[in-house]
Amino acid sequence: MQQSRLRFSLQGTILWLVCSVVAISLLVTGILIERQTAYNTANLVEEKATSVARTIATVPMMAEALSGKRPEEQIQHYADLVRQKTGMEYIVIMDMNGIRKSHPDVSMIGKPFVGGDEKPALQGQEHVSYAEGTLGKSLRAFKPIVTEEGVQVGAVAVGISLEHVEDAVTKSRWIIYLGLLFGAVAGGLGAILLARKIKRILFGLEPSAIAHMLEQRSAMLQSIREGIVAVERDGRVTLMNDEARRLFDKAGVNTAMVGKYADEIIPGLLRQTIRTKQAVPDSEIELRGISLVVNSVPIFVNGKVAGAIATFRDKTELSQLAERLTGVRMYADALRAQAHEFMNKLHVILGLVHMKEYDRLQQYVSEVANRHQEDIGLIMRQVREPVIAGFLLGKMSRARELGITLQLSETSFLPESEHSTTAHQLITIMGNLVDNAMEALSNGKGGIVRISFYEDEGMLSLKVIDNGLGIPEHIRPHIFELCFSTKGEDRGYGLHLVQQCVAQACGTLEVESTSNIGTSIAITIPYPSKRES
Repeated sequence: MQQSRLRFSLQGTILWLVCSVVAISLLVTGILIERQTAYNTANLVEEKATSVARTIATVPMMAEALSGKRPEEQIQHYADLVRQKTGMEYIVIMDMNGIRKSHPDVSMIGKPFVGGDEKPALQGQEHVSYAEGTLGKSLRAFKPIVTEEGVQVGAVAVGISLEHVEDAVTKSRWIIYLGLLFGAVAGGLGAILLARKIKRILFGLEPSAIAHMLEQRSAMLQSIREGIVAVERDGRVTLMNDEARRLFDKAGVNTAMVGKYADEIIPGLLRQTIRTKQAVPDSEIELRGISLVVNSVPIFVNGKVAGAIATFRDKTELSQLAERLTGVRMYADALRAQAHEFMNKLHVILGLVHMKEYDRLQQYVSEVANRHQEDIGLIMRQVREPVIAGFLLGKMSRARELGITLQLSETSFLPESEHSTTAHQLITIMGNLVDNAMEALSNGKGGIVRISFYEDEGMLSLKVIDNGLGIPEHIRPHIFELCFSTKGEDRGYGLHLVQQCVAQACGTLEVESTSNIGTSIAITIPYPSKRES
């Protein structure tokens, strides 16, 4: 929970990253510029002070006044004039003993120079120092004063208060700070605009949400039982799921189609969808001997066609699925068995007529009629649902052809169902169970299949029992799996459909099987019936 709270949104992440980069860059740049500017400012002040000191030292009047050729009062006058013109804090002229000959404070004239940093200048060296004198801490530029004959007679000290130096550096810093502030504001605004732009491009979704949607889409595409192919506007394939690859591989078509044109698989269909901007539903195409049912729809982005998507299903598989779900195959098998049995009886009757065995013919017809009436009477008494009754009559005819006895228990009773879909569902269940039971007995004689059912308070209990060889233990856990069969390919649908129907009806299913004795399958499902008044 705490981890999810600390996670930044996309906009917050972009703002944080961009602002951090801008801040670090501006901070480093500001520090470097500030140091360089402070250094340059200090150098400029030093150079200015040094230049003033050099200028004063080269004036002949200074050397003459210090050597006694001019009055010393001219030194103070000239020094004050230069100080006022250049903005220096002070200009001090001293003799070789360090005695001041000029000073902003006239009371200091005639007194020794304070600071101790004047000695190199009195020894003939030009230098700059930082020291504290009578006017406080200051930057001092010293220059020896030499006569025309080359004899040093004194030195000049030009001073600038360190406060003035700091003020100059501070002014330079404020200019840098203003530049940094402007850069930070511009970077922040740029980060906000960039974050909003990216957010709008991503439809307001966070990266984690996009990744989750991508995973979901991939899982959905691969789990769909329809082949899916998506193409760009120019017809190039951008997506193909596993089912599409299976169908194309079944047809012998190259499945490495991503990045290639879809016309190599289905010529013209997707291009037509893109060109007409209209969906093409339930088109049937032949792909190297395989019939496919194709649906194609255009993809619109901002009102413009950006591509198309096509879905594929094997027409044969669709037909087989429809037959299994509706029980059509069960009806057809029952009708085929009745028709076959009827034709056999007609052949017997025709033969007896040709042989003029009229007495035998009368006996045979009576036996057939009585047996048929018995079957119909038994079924009609116990089964009030017409669809199920007709189905059981057909199965009895088929069982007689196979030499199998199909018995309906005397206690069985099935009322008419309230919904027709319930009868069709029951046919799918009962038909597959009876077919499996008769197949288990088809290799031997004396086989018996017993069917029993009864309805009580809206619940139907159905049981189908055979006296076959039973189900081997090692395959019992797999008998309800799709396409699992020990009888060859394209089998293994019956019991899977039974299990599906029972599960959809929220019923129960139990299997008991004993080797060389037989198998019993019991099912209980809801059965809404019509009540007789």
